[in-house]
Amino acid sequence: MTASTRKTVLALYMRVFRIARTWQAQSAVARDTEVERQYIVEEARTLFRQNQQMTDEETIKKCIQECEARIEIGLHYGNPYPRATHLPPMGLATQKGRKLRTQQRLRKQAKPIYLESHDET
Repeated sequence: MTASTRKTVLALYMRVFRIARTWQAQSAVARDTEVERQYIVEEARTLFRQNQQMTDEETIKKCIQECEARIEIGLHYGNPYPRATHLPPMGLATQKGRKLRTQQRLRKQAKPIYLESHDET
């Protein structure tokens, strides 16, 4: 990891914790605010620790983009949880003769960047 990438990652990490410290739930209920703050902190710790040993620059850049996207979406909608997406099974257009593996590859490509760290459900 280069020095500039390391600096960017640490800045994002600190930004997430600053957001969590000042976060207010849309419902204005103190309990909801506390639960959402706790979720933000735990999610950040989990994902940053999970990706701590990465060395590939392209993978690190994708993770940085995902983090920035999740921050912006969370701030915009006032909801820290990932936004759900739905792709019906076999719902992507295919050419004749393509098999299930192609559908799975297309579904993986269609996954939004802010959900890259979450497993397929």
